[in-house]
Amino acid sequence: MKGVIQIGKQEITDEELFPLLTQYGMLPQLAREVIVDRAVGSIECTPEEENFARNRFYQQNQLFTEEQVKEWLARYGMTMQQLQELSLKEFKLEKFKHQTWGNKLESYFIQYKSRLDRVVYSLLRTKNPGLAQELYFRIQGEECTFGELAKKYSEGSEAETEGLIGPVELHVPHPQISQMLIASKPGQLWPPTQVGEWIIIVKLEKYIGSQLDEATRNRLLNELFNEWLREKMQGVKFFISPQESSNLLGSSESEPMPLI
Repeated sequence: MKGVIQIGKQEITDEELFPLLTQYGMLPQLAREVIVDRAVGSIECTPEEENFARNRFYQQNQLFTEEQVKEWLARYGMTMQQLQELSLKEFKLEKFKHQTWGNKLESYFIQYKSRLDRVVYSLLRTKNPGLAQELYFRIQGEECTFGELAKKYSEGSEAETEGLIGPVELHVPHPQISQMLIASKPGQLWPPTQVGEWIIIVKLEKYIGSQLDEATRNRLLNELFNEWLREKMQGVKFFISPQESSNLLGSSESEPMPLI
């Protein structure tokens, strides 16, 4: 048996490696990398793109000298060819995302735009209905500002910010609060409303509509990719030999046992 990894005085053989990957829960990560490698395998890069991708990878990993490259190869047990392929992988993955879902981004954005919109709002909550009603009338009558009363009377962490919350995406607040905010105009004050155990007063301060800018495009591309990858991972099965199955689980079955 050939040793492939030495940790201190312990030498791990190639036959021991697979059971250890299983034991430490690392097989799903291995499967993920294999799926990604297959996906980007047909992606071609121009010489200029290859130079850009490698330079970016080397800078990100602080590989500026030949000695640093040699240390990297030794640390990860790679050949120079493997390092060159790795340096292109992230760039190829970006191209794969754009080629696969780039023409679907606008319709996807329109479908989920409301989830990406952000709001700034003020919140005051208490478990005392009478107090909530009194505070609402004081805010409405401009006797005190929302922030002053939230700081003094609100029973949640928002008291520390004088009731002000955000900007946050609309899916972040409690669903009932989100619906109130969606139906609001800036400056609109909602009367005391029961939400769970709390009586809340809410005021929409600012509504920030999302835009399909570069950051949003990248985020949506990653969402679509991660959903695709999740579906691919659901079809992955890992098997151990009958002997390994018996050792791990005390099983005497003669067929390989699926782990996932």
